[in-house]
Amino acid sequence: MARPTATGTGDRPDLLSAGLFIGLGGLGLFMARGLDTGTLAQMGPGFLPRVVCVLLIAVGLAVGIPALRRPVQAIDAIRLRPLLVITVAIVGFAYAATHLGFVLASLWLIVAGSLADPGGNWRHILLLAAGLTLFGALVFVYGLGVQVPLWPF
Repeated sequence: MARPTATGTGDRPDLLSAGLFIGLGGLGLFMARGLDTGTLAQMGPGFLPRVVCVLLIAVGLAVGIPALRRPVQAIDAIRLRPLLVITVAIVGFAYAATHLGFVLASLWLIVAGSLADPGGNWRHILLLAAGLTLFGALVFVYGLGVQVPLWPF
């Protein structure tokens, strides 16, 4: 956690997060303006995007308003390693999900993503990978019927 560098109020990291949530929610509402909302009984193509965007704005307000009253908190410098590791893990998952199956892709995502934090405990990481892979396979592949092969064979 960064130390306050100036006097006053405003938790800068939370204010930046709130701004991103509110900005993305506002952009989504603007882009969905031409879609028919419909009703709860007969939802149109614009119903879900609007609900999600309003929820994004609500989260932004819930994060941003309390941040205005907290002491000044500086934004830490961007660390390159976690940014690159997480990006490679996500891109690898996207490729592996269609070519190697959901199980191997999910294991890759969790194990590779854990390298962003060099202090991770491998026993915990492997248990987490196994549990999340099983949960994801049950929910997405079997429960929701996502058209992704479970295994490469």
